[in-house]
Amino acid sequence: MFMHQSKWIILTIIIACQLIVVLDASIMVTAVPQIGHSLHMTATSLTWVHNGYILPFGGFLLLGARAGDLLGRRRMLSVGIGLFSLASMLAGLAPTAEFLLVSRAFQGFAAALTTPAALALLSASFVEAKERSRAIAVYSAVSAGGGSIGLILGGFFTDFISWRVGMFINVPIGIALLYLVQRFIQKTDTRTGRFDLWGAVTSVIGMTALVYGFIQAADQGWGKPETLISLAAGIVLLAVFVLIEARTKEPIIPLRLFASRQRTGAYLGRFLLLCGNFSLFFFIPQFLQNVLDFSSFEAGLAFLPFNGAMFGMLYLMPRLVHRFGNIKVLIAGLLLAIIGTAWMSQIVSIHVQFFPQMFILLAIMGIGTGMALQPFTSLGLSDVDSRDTGAASGLINVAHQSGSSLGLAVLITVFDAAIRTTGQPSKLQFAHAISDSILGSAVFITSALVATLFYLLPAHQPARKQSLIDS
Repeated sequence: MFMHQSKWIILTIIIACQLIVVLDASIMVTAVPQIGHSLHMTATSLTWVHNGYILPFGGFLLLGARAGDLLGRRRMLSVGIGLFSLASMLAGLAPTAEFLLVSRAFQGFAAALTTPAALALLSASFVEAKERSRAIAVYSAVSAGGGSIGLILGGFFTDFISWRVGMFINVPIGIALLYLVQRFIQKTDTRTGRFDLWGAVTSVIGMTALVYGFIQAADQGWGKPETLISLAAGIVLLAVFVLIEARTKEPIIPLRLFASRQRTGAYLGRFLLLCGNFSLFFFIPQFLQNVLDFSSFEAGLAFLPFNGAMFGMLYLMPRLVHRFGNIKVLIAGLLLAIIGTAWMSQIVSIHVQFFPQMFILLAIMGIGTGMALQPFTSLGLSDVDSRDTGAASGLINVAHQSGSSLGLAVLITVFDAAIRTTGQPSKLQFAHAISDSILGSAVFITSALVATLFYLLPAHQPARKQSLIDS
């Protein structure tokens, strides 16, 4: 479809689109104190600066993927970028907390239109195995490393200009991308069909209720009616969502995608990895600022070893996968991520030095995460029928974003339980709570390894045996 165009220009456009939506998941993290001060937001309401973006992003991704299938992926990519730029401008101008949170939700919805269209275009543009492996490696590195870049940029803008600049910068970038999409990406096919609106609504509201329940548990306690009702509503709505998907003729998640043990393991493993991994972007900067007295910018720069290691793996992954295969590389990456994260939880204290202890462990964690994400992406897209390409792409990103949001909500309850104080915590108490939260991240990543061994390793064995027989 795109052979007469430069594939690498197309890849650059796709990566830039993915980068801006991933950046905005974390660019506000180091700005939280300044946002709270300028807009008079409480600690609980500040969690929604992040979750208000992530939840509609993850919840509407599947609807966005379906829209790309029906209306054309280039069209939805352009619509998504345009709306994202508008929402970013509104968020930057926000005069009140309520206005900011609504704008962030609008941003999340626009990102949900952009991301699946971008990934589906990547899948369609790179069909040759070696090129596809390299393209997915770049995409995976940006998807994971974009979070740490967001911390650095957010810290820089917060310390030296204003947190609002982190929103305004998306506007000129979005305008440039709109031009490049129209210039270099051809129109894609459209087809007739229906939108599974009820499926999208129940999934978004169900996930929001679940996250809200965990946040209320941290703020009010597990026994409060508001907490219990919210958690129960979330579980019920997500169950209703599954029933809708099983019965509707044109679901946003075709359940046949889970017929493959390999794809099921890839989606679940990615979800659990992000439950643990993204939470580190929230807790470690808080530790650096509140215990080690880093500035916002310094806390963002502290993630350079993670970010550098992640992107360094970009050049090695195609060779590693070619030599050892996706499964072995994935398992090795998860083991490194678990070791680095668990070790980090043990050294975090009021006496720890950032260099060399934390520096080295962040690099190890970055290497491990970089080795895990590309195989999860490749396996999640493997052997997908052309009619389900958009849905499979969307499901990969749903696992990514919903894992980020739910993992943070769960680990905030761990953090709150570990603080054990109603007043301002001491540095010692804060460090102890951060340590417990990072240990929770290690538990999530370990669960991702268990899912990989249970689902992906058995699925890989028959293919390997058949390959040996054929040879």
